[in-house]
Amino acid sequence: MQEHSRAQDGPLPWPKLGSERGPDLLVCRARFDRLRNPRTGEEMKRVVLETRDWVNVVALTPREELVLVRQFRFGVGKVTTEIPGGVIDGDEDSLAAAQRELREETGHTASEWIYLGSVEANPAFHDNRCHHWLARGAVRTHELEQDPGEDLCVEVVPFADALARVASGEIAHSLVVCALARVADLRRADLPG
Repeated sequence: MQEHSRAQDGPLPWPKLGSERGPDLLVCRARFDRLRNPRTGEEMKRVVLETRDWVNVVALTPREELVLVRQFRFGVGKVTTEIPGGVIDGDEDSLAAAQRELREETGHTASEWIYLGSVEANPAFHDNRCHHWLARGAVRTHELEQDPGEDLCVEVVPFADALARVASGEIAHSLVVCALARVADLRRADLPG
């Protein structure tokens, strides 16, 4: 097999030779793909976790404070500090899901919604995207509507404090850090001078 110039061409796509369904894991379904490494010709089996797209919400109050949630995360085995977010249900679009998640997880609704774009959640083995939304004018209007698998605490902090928590490592969820960075960039662009 002839090696291609990696510096010139970059990595090549891996041809898919087949797929088999794996177990349904409640929040996702496993799929096992058989792929051929274009560099070596070797056949490999890789897992892909199929799931619906996600949303997360950077919710700012009229005083420009950030609405955060704290919850236990099973994967890391500890309580984390995050922004509200979750799975896009059924036929929902990402805005409807963002509005629902903000209301359910924090009891807040917002007067202005700005789409910030989406990112690949974890392209190493997830097939979905996470859509980021900025919610301005967020105010508490409802009681929390927690799912059976949730135990959330809501916290409202100055935006600068949240960024300091990112810098210290307290806020470490990659999708949250990405969304906060997008909003921090927007806020810098809005500054005079």
